[in-house]
Amino acid sequence: MRNQDVRLSPEDSPFGVTRLSGRSSRTPRLIDGLGRAVTYLRVSITDRCDLRCTYCMAEHMTFLPRSEVLDIEELDRVASTFIDLGVRKLRLTGGEPLVRRGAMDLVERLSRHLSSGDLDELTLTTNGTQLARFASDLARFGVKRINVSLDTLRPDLFRRLTRGGDLSKVLAGVDAALACGLRVKINTVALKRDNAEELPRLIQWAHGLGADITLIEAMPLGEVDVSRVDQHLSLGDVRDNLASFWTLTDLDYATGGPARYVRVEETGGRLGLITPLSHNFCGDCNRVRLTCTGVLHTCLGREDASDLRAVLRTSEGDRALREAILEAIGAKALGHAFQIADRKPALARHMSVTGG
Repeated sequence: MRNQDVRLSPEDSPFGVTRLSGRSSRTPRLIDGLGRAVTYLRVSITDRCDLRCTYCMAEHMTFLPRSEVLDIEELDRVASTFIDLGVRKLRLTGGEPLVRRGAMDLVERLSRHLSSGDLDELTLTTNGTQLARFASDLARFGVKRINVSLDTLRPDLFRRLTRGGDLSKVLAGVDAALACGLRVKINTVALKRDNAEELPRLIQWAHGLGADITLIEAMPLGEVDVSRVDQHLSLGDVRDNLASFWTLTDLDYATGGPARYVRVEETGGRLGLITPLSHNFCGDCNRVRLTCTGVLHTCLGREDASDLRAVLRTSEGDRALREAILEAIGAKALGHAFQIADRKPALARHMSVTGG
C-alpha cells in the first residue's frame, strides 16, 4: 500500500478536468422514446466471480451453465453491432470479467474499434484480484482507464465483506495498473454498518495514488444474506459530513456514467457520487446493459429484458440483431423504481448477473 498521507495541491493535481469527446461525427442512431441517445454499453462477460461480496451475491451462488453464456465470438458480434449503431463507450463487467477464459482475446478483438475511431473508450470494472496478471495486456490493447471495486482498506473487514478475499491482491493489482499507465478509479459501496467511518480514509488513499474515487449507494438487487435497509447510507448525508472538514467544489465533469463529481480541494482529487436511491440519475441516462447470456436490459432497475442470444444464434447476418436492439432501445423506460424501505430486493436478479 502506498503512503496514505500524500496530499496534492490543486496546482499539482493529476486530475485535469476533461470530457470524453468522440472522434466521429456520426449521428447517434440509438435514440429511445424519450429522445435520449444511448451511447454507452456495459457488457457482462461472465456471472462468475472469485469473491462473494455480501451485498452483491449469496454466499453459495449457483452460476450459469456455460452453454447459456455467450462465447467470445458472440460477445464480439453483439458489441460490434452496438458500436455500429452509435455506441461510443464500452465497459466490460461481470461477475469478475478477468476470471473469464478468453477475456483478453475479447479485449484484443474489440480494440479494433478504438483503432478505427468508431469507439472512444474501451474499459472495464474489476475487483482487482487478477489485475497484477492482466494490467499490461489491458494497456497494450488500448484500455486507458479502469474501475476497481474496493470497499475497505482493512484486511479483516475486506475478508469478511468478500467472504474470504485477500486485500493484498487487490492493492497489488492497483499498483500494477498504475505502473502500466492505466488511470484507476476506485468504486466504493457506502455501507452504514461497515465502512461509513472509513470513507474519508479511502478518499485520501485514492487521491494520494492519483486516482479518482466514486461512492455508490447500495442497490437492492438480488436476494442476499444481509439487510440492505440496515446498510443503506445516503450519500447526501455522507457529503454533508465530508463538507464539515473538507472543501467540496462541484465540477462540470462527466465520464459517461451516472456519477456527479466534486473536487476535494484539500487533496486535489475528484470524488464521484452515485445516488440511485436518494437522488436518481435517470433523466439523462445514456446506458444499457447486456448480460453474459445475451439479455439486454435498458434499465438497471426494471424487469425489462430483450433476448439477443436467441437472435444471435438463429440468424447469420446482423439485420435481425440490429432490429431487435433498436426495438429494445425504443422501449427504454423513463427510470427505475428502487425503494430501499422494502426489505425485499427490487429485482430478483443479482448485480453479478446484470453486470456493474
